[in-house]
Amino acid sequence: DLDECAASPCKDHQYCLNTDGSFSCKACDASCVGCTGEGSEKCKTCASGYVKEDEKCTDIDECNLPEKVCMKENQDCVNTSGSYKCVCSEGFEDKDGTCVQT
Repeated sequence: DLDECAASPCKDHQYCLNTDGSFSCKACDASCVGCTGEGSEKCKTCASGYVKEDEKCTDIDECNLPEKVCMKENQDCVNTSGSYKCVCSEGFEDKDGTCVQT
């Protein structure tokens, strides 16, 4: 079997998996920018919104940072994978970018 992976035939956001007589390109974990294999522990670099912790790229919970990320009144922070979003608190709705009571 020829190791086609030695020639790095895959794209930057993929890793190469050598198979008998062939190879396949697999997508890197969402937490990675470039990788050497499957999973968040094989990242070359962590993607934006992720930090290297215990040799793995883990999500940063922006909602628990000391500095508030959602600055508007009556707004709550919701952590998402690799990011966060600001939503109006319960009993409020978004009216032209302002959270007003419903």
